[in-house]
Amino acid sequence: MNETSIEYLNRFERRQQEELLQMCTQYKALDGTLLTCEDIDSHWKKIAPEYMADAVGLVQQYPTVSLAWAAYLGMAIAAGWDTDWAKCSETPYNTYYGEQGFDDMDEHIVQHILNIPLSDQRAKDIESLLRRLAQTAITLIRREQIEPQSPMAFHVFARSVKVMFKMGAAIELKRRGYKFEQVFTGN
Repeated sequence: MNETSIEYLNRFERRQQEELLQMCTQYKALDGTLLTCEDIDSHWKKIAPEYMADAVGLVQQYPTVSLAWAAYLGMAIAAGWDTDWAKCSETPYNTYYGEQGFDDMDEHIVQHILNIPLSDQRAKDIESLLRRLAQTAITLIRREQIEPQSPMAFHVFARSVKVMFKMGAAIELKRRGYKFEQVFTGN
């Protein structure tokens, strides 16, 4: 991949992240700041290849699922970071699968990792928000008018999945009471 392509992908990722952050703020899931930490971001690099292997095969039929499940995974990793990072950081990717594997990963994460009953309004609100974010991400991808199934289409999708993971992690960190505070030091 040449430098121009990398610059394009970086710009696309930043624009998408800004737009999705704005949506999360509008829906009160975030406060205008993308909560993050190096542990969670680094963990994405570790599990991304396995996630992508699952998601890429579903893009054509289920594009929303392919993107939204990354946000659920981000929520699960953020929950693990908050409760027991030593254990979570060593948890195999397929542990996040539901009874039907990748297909019900969302429900498994909500029920068994976030400990929210599926009938609870919080679960419904999470599902609604993540669906909206994924649909917006798809719209942003389509606006790029990239040739389907091309190498660039794969890279744009991969960047979008990464952004969705980060959104999910940030949403869960905020849900758990974390917030960004600027610390002033000095005189």
